[in-house]
Amino acid sequence: MSNSPSAKDSATTTATTPRRPEDERLPARLLIVYGLQHILTMYAGAVAPALVIGAAAGLANDPAAMGILVSGALLVAGIATLLQTVGHRRIGAQMPIVVACSFVPVSAITALAAGQNGENLPVAFGASMAAGVFALLLTPFFGQLIRFFPPIVTGTIITVIGVSLMPVAARWIMDDATRTLDDGSVVPAAPLGNLGLAALTLTVILVGSRLFPGIWGRLSILLGLVVGTLVALPLGMADFSRVGEADLVFDPSSVFYFGAPQFEITAIITMCIIMLVVLTEGASHIIAVGEITGSKVDARRISAGLRADVSGSIIGPIFGATPTSSFAQNIGLLALTGIRSRYVVATGAALLLTLGMFPVLGGVMAAIPTPVLGGAGLVLFGSVAASGIKTLTKVDFTDNLNLILVAASIGVAIIPLAYPTFYMFLPESVELVAHSGIIGAALVSILLNLCFNVIGRPVAPPPDEIDHAEIGSAGPGEAKYTDQAGAAYRTDGGDRPERT
Repeated sequence: MSNSPSAKDSATTTATTPRRPEDERLPARLLIVYGLQHILTMYAGAVAPALVIGAAAGLANDPAAMGILVSGALLVAGIATLLQTVGHRRIGAQMPIVVACSFVPVSAITALAAGQNGENLPVAFGASMAAGVFALLLTPFFGQLIRFFPPIVTGTIITVIGVSLMPVAARWIMDDATRTLDDGSVVPAAPLGNLGLAALTLTVILVGSRLFPGIWGRLSILLGLVVGTLVALPLGMADFSRVGEADLVFDPSSVFYFGAPQFEITAIITMCIIMLVVLTEGASHIIAVGEITGSKVDARRISAGLRADVSGSIIGPIFGATPTSSFAQNIGLLALTGIRSRYVVATGAALLLTLGMFPVLGGVMAAIPTPVLGGAGLVLFGSVAASGIKTLTKVDFTDNLNLILVAASIGVAIIPLAYPTFYMFLPESVELVAHSGIIGAALVSILLNLCFNVIGRPVAPPPDEIDHAEIGSAGPGEAKYTDQAGAAYRTDGGDRPERT
């Protein structure tokens, strides 16, 4: 598959060069080809949250319910992406950005939805809907609030999110297998077949990522799922016999399939905190796409883009979907292909809507053996943590205080993972919030950033008042000023200040 338009196609589009690069209109056949390329890039990530949440809600053996969750995720992704690419100037950045169910709230939602037969999903969906309204109201002011989420805070939180999801992958590999000890006690145990399937899936993903170029390398997760499932079939570890129980075509009467949303205050508070991270992530993605496409991005455009991002959180529960955000892997695809047209991504959104209209596809995904999902999850969830670490590379750790900030935040986040009953002595409503390592990391990192990097630091004067000679005299990494977010100004070896 070509990664750039042909000379003929370029000549066709150059004649009508738009004012904005993202407004370029390509021939229909190219819109379909490049739109499909975007969908193939993000498909595995788009449906993975539905699979994680469905398994946590006790629906792993219910193909019909899993089909609803996956189809809902695809439908909402299509709607939100259309709003982002083609939407009104106040809703949607009108940029080539793919929006789908986010990994950020997954661990919090799995905690809220944990149970049997999806009985707790209405609480999770109610919290998502309320938090979406909260985020929507916050978008006009987020340009001011975002200063409390510098890279050291967002990087720490995203890293914790990835780490928090790792136990999910481990449980998938174990697949509820147990063994009995000599004393009669029953403990978890993963049969060799489970470990072998997980290892095979992981190996296929790693080899595919290494050997396959460009877009095909990004499809290595899907390849690993397919190979692992095909190997599991003759071993009797994959069962597709119940796929037919899922509806072939989406039934409009299946809206609110799991019941009307339920609104519980502690769950809503949890999701509202999560949505602050979603908003921060979305704003950074919009800015990154602006840099790649060469398009102007201002505060109004960021607010409009964030409204499209959080739209899925409000309409998602209707179809059984969770909060949405922009997908970073598609931003990388923009840079790789050089295709900047928002209509390409809009075409991809139409493909997502088409896929979402067939719940039977979700039934097929639900039949994938959990050890296979676990092997893929190691990479998929690890990539979330790696993204957080990548964000932390933007932070100056010359000052030991930043190192302490990250260490304390991660330490607090690991407590409920390492010792699940650590907060059981607290009231139930407080325990639900305290048990989330993500919330703990968010609160600690924000408070310590204010204490370490904002309060008491000299604030940088406006650019025209900065004494460049004074800054140039600073040693490497020595901060002369900080801005309101605690971002230090230092010398970059030249005669201008550089934000760290």
